[in-house]
Amino acid sequence: MTKTATIPDKDALKRVGASVRKRLEADPQAYKVPTEKAEIYAFGDFLSAAECQRLILMIDAVAQPSTLFDADYSTGFRTSYSGNLDPRDRFVAGISRRIDDALGLKAETGEAIQGQRYMPGQQFKPHNDWFYTTEDYWKSERKRGGQRSWTAMAFLNAVEAGGETHFTEVGIKIPPKPGVLLTWNNARPDGTPNDDTLHAGTPVERGVKYVITKWYRTRKWG
Repeated sequence: MTKTATIPDKDALKRVGASVRKRLEADPQAYKVPTEKAEIYAFGDFLSAAECQRLILMIDAVAQPSTLFDADYSTGFRTSYSGNLDPRDRFVAGISRRIDDALGLKAETGEAIQGQRYMPGQQFKPHNDWFYTTEDYWKSERKRGGQRSWTAMAFLNAVEAGGETHFTEVGIKIPPKPGVLLTWNNARPDGTPNDDTLHAGTPVERGVKYVITKWYRTRKWG
């Protein structure tokens, strides 16, 4: 990693982290995962059963083989199906706004909500959500809103076996529970990207897994 003084968006990540941390710590509905390695919170029953089912149907309508900045579906690194939900849809916009409010973040800094579907055997191997600023893709992402600050991910259904969200450095596996919103800071309190947020979507063994994810930037996205 580059020297601290030259890390892009470091001050912004520190500022955003402090703001969201204050918001979540004051919310009695937010449960903090007990670890010193990363800031991870969860909201139980954030989405209703009816909302989860409606989102599942929306994901089925847009899902295509998932891709990465530097790899495609055929590499086996990320083998889910995914697609962005229409931000102009009133139902989607309402969900998005509730996530914004829970974290206390401006809507303009949030990316479009992405839906993901994992069939048996599909997975997302260990990865970080923050951008590696030494890679070529950073040149365009810096202009599109800068570094990713927080991630918010909601589970939409129970999975018969497998499909946990595994924070490999923290050493915890979180099983899918319908309606739960999981959120974490991709940076440390000092604004440097946090390697300990490395996480994986473990292979689904039986059943199907549906989630939605919204990533936030340090500036206006798009």
